[in-house]
Amino acid sequence: MTKSNFNEYLKSQRELNKIPQRQLANLLDIDTPMYSRIERGERKAKREQVIALGKFFHDDNLLNLWLADKVLDTLAYEENPEEILTLVSEQLVEYGSNR
Repeated sequence: MTKSNFNEYLKSQRELNKIPQRQLANLLDIDTPMYSRIERGERKAKREQVIALGKFFHDDNLLNLWLADKVLDTLAYEENPEEILTLVSEQLVEYGSNR
């Protein structure tokens, strides 16, 4: 597993706001080493954890970064990732118009 935009952004926000890892670990109800692994990209954060962190930092961008990293993890080693993203984009437009 590699470091992602989500992990790097999360760490930078924590450091910028001078918040210790243990405080965010407590927020997520996990231990500090587990939180540290999330920041290092050794463990994936769960959606509900990302939402809690986004609320804590008043930052809607966290969920978008997390979702983008999930898509990248899925497509990174596929032969035609751009083609797949184009198909998904078209389907999302159609999905949105059918809601």
